[in-house]
Amino acid sequence: MTFNQPLGGNEMPRFSGPSTMMRLPSQEGAKGLDACFVGIGLDIGTSHRSGTRFGPRQIRQESSMIRPYNMKTELSPFDYIQVADIGDVPINTFDLKKSVDIIERFYDEINQHEVAPFTLGGDHTLVLPIIRSMAKRYGPVGVLHIDAHADINEHMFGEQIAHGTPFRRMVEEGLVNPQKVAQIGLRATGYAVDDFEWSRQQGFRVVQAEDIWYKSLAPLMAEVREQMQDHPLYISFDIDSFDPAYAPGTGTAEPGGLTSHQGLEIVRGTYGLNIIGADLVEVSPPYDTSGNTAVLGANILYEMLCAYASRYQ
Repeated sequence: MTFNQPLGGNEMPRFSGPSTMMRLPSQEGAKGLDACFVGIGLDIGTSHRSGTRFGPRQIRQESSMIRPYNMKTELSPFDYIQVADIGDVPINTFDLKKSVDIIERFYDEINQHEVAPFTLGGDHTLVLPIIRSMAKRYGPVGVLHIDAHADINEHMFGEQIAHGTPFRRMVEEGLVNPQKVAQIGLRATGYAVDDFEWSRQQGFRVVQAEDIWYKSLAPLMAEVREQMQDHPLYISFDIDSFDPAYAPGTGTAEPGGLTSHQGLEIVRGTYGLNIIGADLVEVSPPYDTSGNTAVLGANILYEMLCAYASRYQ
């Protein structure tokens, strides 16, 4: 079988060529793939600075420098799995609830195939319809959630669906197994102790950023691996989990976050787990003047693809 490969830098200058994730081939739909990249240009669920609607395009642009071979883990995912970029979800720009329904139906179509979707966001509202679709296929899933915020608000301005509410909705709707949920990187300020304690009360593992300052996260990820076992695992990675020094281009930046190498350790700690899909959300290009936030986001998506492909070796 011939596997799709990213367009190499010696075949076409990296500033030219297709504007797909890693300059991979594009196709319509997920048929015949093992993994696919999907964009969701959503920012109508944001509560502060918008701009994440431009995230997928910028992540794709900055992914052009990523080479196929992972020098540390000695794995090239494109030697083992068939991957393509299947484009963007056609959301309703003016209606968040309709967009949530559109996203769920789009992923229902993806989930008719034996394929893992890797999503370029977009604000974090999008994880709710994705997990709704995933739960239809797998039952209650496990989630590794890396974020500065727990996203468990009961409501925001009276609305139950926004980028700060999806993880409460997942529990209420029975979409996740709470014993298989880990939240890493939560920090900074809140309104009350319940902002993080609610997650713990549900059975989530909660690791606040202050507890992992100056540390390698390899030991933590060994514990997370034990927690997840072989349960279907979805990874939801909010770029604001990183300290703004590494990822300033986001809508709700918080000080004291993860370093870039801690983020890599988290993802590499999932090698061999039963990954069913992942997202990288909340990149806001208007606040990313250097492009470095999107560079980091693109590389995290590549690392998550490598983690998924590790089961195919």
